[in-house]
Amino acid sequence: MTSVKYEKDNNNIVHLILDKANSSANLMDLAFAGDFAQATTQLAKDDFDGVIIRSTKSTFFAGGDINMLYKATKDEVNTIFELCTSLKASMRTIETCGKPVVACIAGAAMGGGWEIALSAHHRIALNAKKVKFGLPEVTLGLLPGGGGVTRMVRLLGIQTAMPYLLKGKVFSPEQGIENGLIHSLVNDESALVVQATQWIKSNTKVVESPADLVAGINAQPWDIKGYKIPGGAPRDKKVAMSLPITPAIIRRGTKGTLPAPDLIYATMIEGAQVDFDSACRIESRYFTELTVGQVSKNIINTFWYNLNEIKAGGNRPVGFEKRKFTNVGVLGAGMMGAGIAYTCATKGISVTLKDVSLENAEKGKDYSRKILDKQVVRGRMTADKAQSILSLIKPSAESADLADCEFVIEAVFENRDLKASVTKNSEAVMKESAIFASNTSTLPITGLAEASVRPANFIGMHFFSPVKKMQLVEIICGEQTTDEALAQCYDLTLQLGKTPIVVNDSRGFYTSRVFTTYVKEGIALLKEAHPASIENAAYLCGFPVGPLAVTDEVSLTLFEKITAQTKADLALEGKTLPAHPADSIIDSMIEKGRAGKAAGAGFYDYPNIDEKGTYDQEAKKKLFSELTSYNTESSYNKGSTIPLDDIKDRLLFIMAIETARCVEEGVIRSTGDGNIGAVFGIGYPHWTGGTLQFINQYGLEQFISRAHELTNLYGERFSVPALLSKMLQNGESF
Repeated sequence: MTSVKYEKDNNNIVHLILDKANSSANLMDLAFAGDFAQATTQLAKDDFDGVIIRSTKSTFFAGGDINMLYKATKDEVNTIFELCTSLKASMRTIETCGKPVVACIAGAAMGGGWEIALSAHHRIALNAKKVKFGLPEVTLGLLPGGGGVTRMVRLLGIQTAMPYLLKGKVFSPEQGIENGLIHSLVNDESALVVQATQWIKSNTKVVESPADLVAGINAQPWDIKGYKIPGGAPRDKKVAMSLPITPAIIRRGTKGTLPAPDLIYATMIEGAQVDFDSACRIESRYFTELTVGQVSKNIINTFWYNLNEIKAGGNRPVGFEKRKFTNVGVLGAGMMGAGIAYTCATKGISVTLKDVSLENAEKGKDYSRKILDKQVVRGRMTADKAQSILSLIKPSAESADLADCEFVIEAVFENRDLKASVTKNSEAVMKESAIFASNTSTLPITGLAEASVRPANFIGMHFFSPVKKMQLVEIICGEQTTDEALAQCYDLTLQLGKTPIVVNDSRGFYTSRVFTTYVKEGIALLKEAHPASIENAAYLCGFPVGPLAVTDEVSLTLFEKITAQTKADLALEGKTLPAHPADSIIDSMIEKGRAGKAAGAGFYDYPNIDEKGTYDQEAKKKLFSELTSYNTESSYNKGSTIPLDDIKDRLLFIMAIETARCVEEGVIRSTGDGNIGAVFGIGYPHWTGGTLQFINQYGLEQFISRAHELTNLYGERFSVPALLSKMLQNGESF
């Protein structure tokens, strides 16, 4: 056996040692399943007093073999199902052996690792930060297929198990004690086996009949006569009342586009109505269905492979020592600047927050103070910790205070002249080696760098609002930006706990450019579809916010300014900007004084809105009744309207096509950057895995064909770039 060692000690206790050969971590692959079955078969024939399950790795068990699951096709459903069956049979042998079984956990036990731990009667864990437990399969579009759903429901009950299964909630050793899933903690790893041995010896008992079995000692609770699921089974009145409601709550979050939460809940409810072994079979069937399905592959591709590559520094230039920053300057104490300052301070970085006046800078610091005060009130942070974070933010109105900063981030208004002014004033006092980053969403970095005396150290760093919540940072390299500057910007982004993507310079870069196509397509659809149909189609696609609603949030004047600036820039190049069907609607709405939520009215009416942008939530916002007047190309009021599938495809395809153009033009450096940027930055539906993965999963030939249909029906903006045809000819994909 190369994955599991079977040893018996002087106390007649069998040790099942998880130790995959030539690997830094234990993995639930086919080899492990075979070794596990062999070890448990030997256990069933042996004479022993107890069992200790432990690991030699830094983690207890890393979980399932993602590579194998990602590659599994519909032709391999029997292989996947049989793998689940084998693993569960081995765990069942362990938990029904009639002797005390202890799991000694000295590292992270996630996914399959936690499922193995659940097959023990008693769990002892090392009380350390590195030790975490959980079943995060839902985040990869899967469900726990090694008995995790079945056992968690039977241990905790349906309601209590939901966060761990439907959201993949991870918990610490101390939290494990609180929820009853961990029974004992040790502060030294060497004490694990000692305590496990003592516990087994004190609970050794001859089992001659089922009456000799004791739950939590030598049997699982569900194997004892009279067992009932905590909180009640589905047929119980209290639980039954919630059954019709929960699926609706789940779908409110997934919009019906993510099958995993639905099937996890189905596994929970169906499994809770049958015996344990039948419940395990139900779990295996649903697991197999998700594994060979396309959605899990989209999610795994992007949020496992692409994301891990980015976090590992896949786009960071090599040859430069990694830096850790201690002193950062932020120019502009508005919403963005204040958010960046707060994020820096929470990571232990000293921040000089500069604005035109000390009063403005202090207001920017107040943003952090309010957030920290709320955390203290809610018991999530001590007052001392909050004060230590707040003390790292130093308000200023003087450029001279930037002298000691290693990195300066400019976050002033999107105005070239203003940005040029703060660049010159700041660089006059900054260190020669310091990096200057502009937090711009649309203005080309190469042009902004013309105001810099050190363009090699000038880079774009596009944060997303609200900064404290949004995970993405889009790093933009100008023509003269050096690899060293990029490496340092990458390091700071990771230090801030953000996910960096790297793009090359262009008008609108990547995310803003593609986001604009979504918004404008939604607005253009007003000429052919009912406004409610547009917003609902976006919802059904899985977009977090409809195009009309999100336009109100960012304001129509922003897109008016972007269009005007783009026209002016192109004019200098002797070019013209093609007219977009949304432009006339945007102009009309602004003329009517309906520029968006901040203006008190936009595509939606906001009841009793105040100067801060808050409105009567009880009354709820509603679509502006006169939007139907923009309909000029169909007669939906008479029952004739654009097909729903066309609305959905126009929203999905326009963003994917523009992303492909960004690849063709060299704006996007890697497929992972394109996918992660689309989902994390601009809300492209999670189930797709991103704009480029959407093209992959749709099929390149089919995608091009459908795009041609949309072009013929709705305009040249749906024509695909030559890159896609070339990729099809070469049999390539993103």
